Amino acid sequence: MTHVVTEPCIKCRYTDCVSVCPVDCFHEDKEMLTIDPEVCIDCGACIPECPVQAIYAEADVPEKWKSFIQLNAEKAKSLPVITEKKTPLAEKK
Repeated sequence: MTHVVTEPCIKCRYTDCVSVCPVDCFHEDKEMLTIDPEVCIDCGACIPECPVQAIYAEADVPEKWKSFIQLNAEKAKSLPVITEKKTPLAEKK
């Protein structure tokens, strides 16, 4: 199993979760973060760190955001890894 970043991360991109990840599984684009399911070790450290409650264990992703499971897997392949906390986007500070 893996963890999944969902819709609440769009246009806020808080990175509190990144600093607690022991395996550097987070990737970033211009609007949100994604988790690489091939790297995530299912430790759950990121879940309580997300200030907008955007991260779920794959089995717990709400039905309305199930498409984010595949989205994370696909996007993580081509996006750069993020390993340090950054300033959130202005839209949802």
